Amino acid sequence: MKRILYSIPVLFLALFGVACTDKCTETRTFRRFTPVTLTLAQVRQGIGSEAPRTLQKPGKIYTKDGFLFINELKEGIHVIDNRNPNAPQMVSFIRIPGNGDMAVRNNILYADSYMDLVAFDISDVKNIRPVNRVNNIFPNGQFEGGYWYINQATGDVQDQRVDYVTEQVQTNCQDNVGPTGGWWGGAVFFDTRGMMNAAPSTSGGGGQQQSTNGTAGSMARFALYNNYLYTVNSTEMQLFDIRNPADPKVGNKIQMGWGIETIFPYKDKLFIGSQTGMFIYDNKNPEKPERLSVFQHARVCDPVVVHEDKAYVTLRSGNTCQGFTNQLDVVDISNLLNPKLIKSYPMRNPHGLGVDFPNLFICEGAYGLKSFDASDALNIDKNLREHIKDIDAYDVIPLDKSLLMIGRDGFYQYDYSNPKQLRLMSKIPVKRPNAIS
Repeated sequence: MKRILYSIPVLFLALFGVACTDKCTETRTFRRFTPVTLTLAQVRQGIGSEAPRTLQKPGKIYTKDGFLFINELKEGIHVIDNRNPNAPQMVSFIRIPGNGDMAVRNNILYADSYMDLVAFDISDVKNIRPVNRVNNIFPNGQFEGGYWYINQATGDVQDQRVDYVTEQVQTNCQDNVGPTGGWWGGAVFFDTRGMMNAAPSTSGGGGQQQSTNGTAGSMARFALYNNYLYTVNSTEMQLFDIRNPADPKVGNKIQMGWGIETIFPYKDKLFIGSQTGMFIYDNKNPEKPERLSVFQHARVCDPVVVHEDKAYVTLRSGNTCQGFTNQLDVVDISNLLNPKLIKSYPMRNPHGLGVDFPNLFICEGAYGLKSFDASDALNIDKNLREHIKDIDAYDVIPLDKSLLMIGRDGFYQYDYSNPKQLRLMSKIPVKRPNAIS
């Protein structure tokens, strides 16, 4: 007995002593939040057009007539000549404090600037100018770095600056298991109360470049249909009459409930992604959309795209959603009053998605980009065409056999003429400071 009693502490020290002293160096990139206060004058006088700059914190992507627009989180929009997708050229930068979303009708670009909607004339992409503004139309909003709001006592904008910091840390080696934190997915080392936003497609995820409206991704909060611009925040849809595109007029406001995230127009319907389900709205009367039904799911982040009688919905854990489900849902919407689940497919951490049927593209955050053949809705998992693993993918736009993708380290452009082997045509890299004070 005495020998056994002595052996236990020796074994304990052998096991746990090694664990405590065996250290590894790990490089981590994380988000640092700093409170920011801006006066209304600072926001409104901060609008302007300037020389192109590098991508540092890219957000949404949008395209029209061979030009690409990439949101720089809370700072503005990069304008890029993409008529030669093998060699895109940075043209200019539109400085827009508090920008998160955009949409383009004809030569007018609509963008949010915190509480305001601003209309820009982009007919000369090297000399873009604001032509109109709707003041105080957005009471609050969401970004990847959290929520912003108007301080009712002072009238100032209360927000947070998001910096990306890379540093080396000492960890126990046995702790280095699983994905590390970062941009849009994986383990997190910070408080993420908000999410990224995106601008929606007006053609169901594909369409022609030479169109009246532009095309955007699935993480959208702006949409164009008929004579209206639709914008959504976490609880409501705000309409703008754009019969005169350069002079948007405030339209109806529709209460939608809680946790609204994205909007995707398809034919004469609107598909709304929320944290608790997919809402389907009839848009036959574009001035006043009416809710038809709701497809409910667990509390998770939820963008949606549509092709014919099927909706494709990605559900992911993390961020503001606080859920634990990561999957693709394929939903039968042949009866819009009663959408039904066809099948769910497990995923790693799906974000944005795009469909150019039968091609289905899904961004898996830190786990890369996946290309599927979606012809057989019951066997999509058996028809994985390609998995590109060495990128951090956020959202995509399939467009005339060119796949536009925004990710953690930049903008990628693939030729998917052969969907089993995507060919990289070009990349615009992110170039952010390594150290941030």
